[in-house]
Amino acid sequence: MSELLLDAAVEQALAENPELAQMRSRARAAAEMPSQAGALPDPRIGLDVMEDRAVDMREYRYRIAQEFPFPGKRGLNREVAAHDALAMADEVEEMRLTLVRDVKSAWWGLYYLDRALETVARNQALLRQFVTIAQTKYTVGTGLQQDVLLAQLELSKLLDMELMLQGERRDREAELNMLLNRPTDESVRLPLSVSEELPPVPGEERLLARAETARPLLQAARRQVDAAQSRLALARRDYYPDFMLGLRYDDREMIREQIMLEFSMTVPLYAASKQSRMVEQRSQELGGRTDALQASRQRARREISQALANLRRSRGQALLLKTGILPQARQTVQSMLAGYQVNKVDFLNLVNAQVSLYDYETRYWKNLSETNQALAALEAAVGQPIGNDTLALPDPRARAEDARVEPAHERGERP
Repeated sequence: MSELLLDAAVEQALAENPELAQMRSRARAAAEMPSQAGALPDPRIGLDVMEDRAVDMREYRYRIAQEFPFPGKRGLNREVAAHDALAMADEVEEMRLTLVRDVKSAWWGLYYLDRALETVARNQALLRQFVTIAQTKYTVGTGLQQDVLLAQLELSKLLDMELMLQGERRDREAELNMLLNRPTDESVRLPLSVSEELPPVPGEERLLARAETARPLLQAARRQVDAAQSRLALARRDYYPDFMLGLRYDDREMIREQIMLEFSMTVPLYAASKQSRMVEQRSQELGGRTDALQASRQRARREISQALANLRRSRGQALLLKTGILPQARQTVQSMLAGYQVNKVDFLNLVNAQVSLYDYETRYWKNLSETNQALAALEAAVGQPIGNDTLALPDPRARAEDARVEPAHERGERP
């Protein structure tokens, strides 16, 4: 079984996901509507045959008629359909971004669980060594039986943790398979290592400004406002009549043929209960679409702020663990193990140090995964990938007061 790389997972989801395929089909269907909406009604043709047996005469009457909406109505109908089609296309793009975000989130969640299980296995091997050392020292009379029991207890805890992580992995594996339109019980194998480079953190105001033009959610909402405006204009045009123009040809035996031009029009006789109510309805719909646009804008801003906060937190914690805490914890365990073997360190302290190291290692992989998940959520909230022109956070080991203040150039202010 080959490894499933992140880019390959995203490509497969975009190609195979049935919900996205359904949305694309609906968008392609909607794209066919504008030309239909702006076309003239089909003409009508007719034939009447009348026979007078008393005088043995037959008459043929041929008719053709074409309805013409009041000038401007066809164009407005076309505009409504075009705005709706463009909004549907934007909704497809919004769903595509959501799918990419979900695939990346599931993939990184699975990667974290793989690294956590790997860390558990490594720590189980170390604790088995501790058990062996403690038993040896107890056998020769230089150790305590409680040290052996303590090591065995911590080893059992790791076995329990392994079972829990394996269960979580099966759940996340099924989630990823579902997004890729594969059997949920299909095995997924991820690469053993990926780049651990931490992405930079952009300024929030820059992202908010970028989302105004890049986020499909907002584009779709604006299209729907445009469609509502065209519907309102169309409702106002309904006060004006539509026309019917026809041509009739009468062919009578032994009588002169006749050609007649026919003209008729609709009369908005019930405007107070029909057209006026339609104008009011469309006005309310326009107000609702305008409010929906503002709600979508607030949603985008909230999603950007939340994803950015998560990115900053997880990135800072991952960096601190990788460059500070983990090296120190590893050195502590090595030093305490050497000291325990010569009876200079208490066994309980050695075990606690090893347990702490395991906790820090799993936290690092979790924070690395959450950093990339937050980046995926941020890109979906903005509507486009976050480029390299973003600004990085200061090192988390910097002064706390500096970390609490956002630089002026990130707030869009002049230094």
